[in-house]
Amino acid sequence: MTITPEPDKKEKEPPKEGEKPEPKREKKKKGKDEGKDEEKEKKEIKVKRVDYGPDFKHIVRLLNTDLDGTRPLHLGLTAIPGIGNRISRIVINMARLDFKKRVGLLSDAELSSLDGVLKSFTDNAPDFIMNRQGDPESGRSMHVLGTDLEILHTYDINMMKKMRSYKGVRHESGHKVRGQRTKSNGRKGLALGVIRQKAIADAKAKAEAESGGAKTEAKAEEKKTEEKKTEEKKTEEKK
Repeated sequence: MTITPEPDKKEKEPPKEGEKPEPKREKKKKGKDEGKDEEKEKKEIKVKRVDYGPDFKHIVRLLNTDLDGTRPLHLGLTAIPGIGNRISRIVINMARLDFKKRVGLLSDAELSSLDGVLKSFTDNAPDFIMNRQGDPESGRSMHVLGTDLEILHTYDINMMKKMRSYKGVRHESGHKVRGQRTKSNGRKGLALGVIRQKAIADAKAKAEAESGGAKTEAKAEEKKTEEKKTEEKKTEEKK
């Protein structure tokens, strides 16, 4: 085994006569605020701002919904309830507009033509595309858009509840409607599954607190009736 000798550490020689000693280097202590500022500068990412022009609209109102003006037309229309990717493309083809054009760059004439196509969509589109086929009241197929879709949805659920159908009963009790498992999923609230023991104990405590005042009044009345009976017996015995 060959052992390599350790290199000799250089010791600082003392300053000679007439020479000034080297000044000690002071370590700069970074404050808390300085460190945070440096981290922020590193994390800051430059975002390119696109200038769409002076006539650009950042928010476009169509069928009582606000559309983002920076999105392309075929994606911006999907913000309207009842319009998906397929329906938006069909509507744009009907209005003869550009798919990739920004919503905020549409002129007033183009917006009015889009609005007209959307309102007359049920008359011009085939039945298999529509979202409400065979309406129970009118019997015809229609495509519902905007806030009317939410209103009809709640109306259908209320009708099922009134009919006492299976789906209506499940909606009313708050259970899963479409045959999902309820053993390990969707177990929240007191209406689902077995009521917990804590909830039962709380309900009993409330019932006892409410009926506590009535019980004390009933006991007081019973005592009064017993006292009256004892007084009547005493008077009879004296006679």
